[in-house]
Amino acid sequence: MGLQPGKKGFVSEINVTPFVDVMLVLLIIFMVTAPMMQEGLDVELPATQSAAVLPSDVDHMVLTIMKDGVMYLDVYTVTLEDLPGHLARLIAEKGRQLYLQADAAVPYGTVVKVMGIARAAGIDKIGMVADRKEEGT
Repeated sequence: MGLQPGKKGFVSEINVTPFVDVMLVLLIIFMVTAPMMQEGLDVELPATQSAAVLPSDVDHMVLTIMKDGVMYLDVYTVTLEDLPGHLARLIAEKGRQLYLQADAAVPYGTVVKVMGIARAAGIDKIGMVADRKEEGT
């Protein structure tokens, strides 16, 4: 086992082939499962012709309003009464960007009310999230 013909002792070379095989299998597993780890809320966004892509940096937070009125700040549930404190603490103080994502069935008055709360909390710029409208529809 490991003896070279004509020499005494063991082979001191490392066989890296099994190591490379394991690393390639792990790489494939991570490449397949990484897109599945992206979590999101199921919101039917309104469509518009000039929708920009949501930036992928970590210095922004998304406020989601579901059609049943439940609000989420990123993935955490927040009430309308607690919203000003959370916005001031998490966004205005840290200089993050806020994006508003509301379901198409949410009443306009609710969206305006949330935007007013955000403005009162010290947030000057609010991004709106929408789907891109397909040509001809």
